[in-house]
Amino acid sequence: MYRDKIDEKIIIYLKENSRESFVEIGKKIGISESAVRRRVKNLVDNKTISKFTLELGEEDTTSAIVLVSVDSATDTSKVSYRLAKLSGVKTVYEITGQYDIATIISATNIAKINSSIDALRKIPGVTDSNTVIILRKII
Repeated sequence: MYRDKIDEKIIIYLKENSRESFVEIGKKIGISESAVRRRVKNLVDNKTISKFTLELGEEDTTSAIVLVSVDSATDTSKVSYRLAKLSGVKTVYEITGQYDIATIISATNIAKINSSIDALRKIPGVTDSNTVIILRKII
């Protein structure tokens, strides 16, 4: 689907703060609230925007990076999609190198992260994983 510079600006503002009103976005861009509303609806309809999410403050969460190896006889993308459905999984990347997938898991405590990792290891095709807990985010 075609996106112009106005659509790109709307996407940038929504990425920064998805709660920002269409009126405020319109003022920043120089178009009406109804024009912003229509453009956002089109971006959602054509799946440029797939969802609006809630991100908790970092002081309320613990996060981990989990590197996953997939059996060579298993389709990596199938494992990736199963991982994406697990509780606490925020991001899934298919990567190159020693591991096939990297995922970010966040939860309110280590026990919940451990539960997600246990579920991850039970996915058919997962042969190995390596988990690192994120101590501090710099940027």
